[in-house]
Amino acid sequence: MDAIHFPKSCHVDQIIKDLDQQGFSIIDDVYPQEYIHALVEECTSHLNQFREAAIQNGVISKIRSDHILWINEDLEKAQQHIKMLESLGEELNQAFFLGIREVEAHFACYNAGEFYALHRDNPQQKNDRVISAVYYLHEDWQEDWGGELRLQDKNDQWHIIPPKPNRIALFQSDLLHEVLKAKHQRLSITAWLRSGNSIW
Repeated sequence: MDAIHFPKSCHVDQIIKDLDQQGFSIIDDVYPQEYIHALVEECTSHLNQFREAAIQNGVISKIRSDHILWINEDLEKAQQHIKMLESLGEELNQAFFLGIREVEAHFACYNAGEFYALHRDNPQQKNDRVISAVYYLHEDWQEDWGGELRLQDKNDQWHIIPPKPNRIALFQSDLLHEVLKAKHQRLSITAWLRSGNSIW
C-alpha cells in the first residue's frame, strides 16, 4: 500500500491556525477506505492482546477503564499512521518551534460503559508530550453511542467532539479533556507528538 497522507482537502495551514487560536483542530475524512479497512482489521485482530490501561506498574487508576495496545514495528498498518503524524510534526515544528522528535501511540478500545475522566496528557509539563492526536478508526458510529471527547480549549471554552469515523482530533497535550462513557465499542489510535524542549 502506498504511503498514507492527509487528504488534499485538509490544509496544514488550517491546522496550524486552529492550534494557534484555540489549541485544537479537527480533521475529517482523513484516509481512503482501503486503508481504514486494513487498519480496523489490524486493530480488531489483536484485541485479545489489549490490557487494562488503568493498571500501570501494578497500581490501579480509578480515572480510566479503557483497554490499550502499544503500537510497535509489527503493526504495519498503524505504523503508516504514525509516519503521517511524524510528517505533520515537522510542519508543526516549523510553525511553532516545538522540537517534536518522535511519536508514541497505542490502539485504544472503549467497551460499553468505559470512560476516561478529566485529565491532561502533559500535567505540569512533566513529560515530553506536546500534541495529542486521537484518530477514530471504527467504521460506524451513531450519535447516541457516547464516547465523545470533551475538551477545554486554550481560551477556557469547552467543546464536545463526537468520535466520528475517520476523524482526527489534534490538541495541545496540556489541555484538560476527558472521554465520556461509551455505550458501544469505540476504537481509536491515541498518539502523542513528543519533544524534549517544547514551548508554546
